[in-house]
Amino acid sequence: MSKQQPTQFINPETPGYVGFANLPNQVHRKSVKKGFEFTLMVVGESGLGKSTLINSLFLTDLYPERIIPGAAEKIERTVQIEASTVEIEERGVKLRLTVVDTPGYGDAINCRDCFKTIISYIDEQFERYLHDESGLNRRHIIDNRVHCCFYFISPFGHGLKPLDVAFMKAIHNKVNIVPVIAKADTLTLKERERLKKRILDEIEEHSIKIYHLPDAESDED
Repeated sequence: MSKQQPTQFINPETPGYVGFANLPNQVHRKSVKKGFEFTLMVVGESGLGKSTLINSLFLTDLYPERIIPGAAEKIERTVQIEASTVEIEERGVKLRLTVVDTPGYGDAINCRDCFKTIISYIDEQFERYLHDESGLNRRHIIDNRVHCCFYFISPFGHGLKPLDVAFMKAIHNKVNIVPVIAKADTLTLKERERLKKRILDEIEEHSIKIYHLPDAESDED
């Protein structure tokens, strides 16, 4: 008995072709037309170059009117939440970038509860987005959820401080964490590699989840 070959159906790709094989392109065009929203939180002690790095990354001055407080003010003030939003367009792709800064973090003498304000802010954005998603007018939702956190680590210590560990463990299930060794150019290459290894070892020791860049060469998954 001869084995029947499976029937193949192939859609002819006409100029106005619309089919499941073209769905990724349709989604891509729709997303590009609408633009993207991205919220980046930056956390770290004062003087670690957070503003400088962010301005350099996005080629803009997000804090033109910021007044740098004195040492006495830093010790006394509590953690604040400051969100700055800019519209960026590159090669026809629009990005609504919101940078959430946290001045006052780690500056007080007693920092035990200094990040509660930050945790509350992150949770509030999740709740607001969920509420808007459950509503009727879902086409015009602004996504203010914190998508990524740049956590700045001092280059002058010997690894992570207890505050670093406590904060990252508090948010690692909520936000993608990217640890940043601040002012790494002040260290020699050997010092930088040594500090990086120590920090990664401590992150693994405390079971802290951080964001790992995907392997650009792997197309199997």
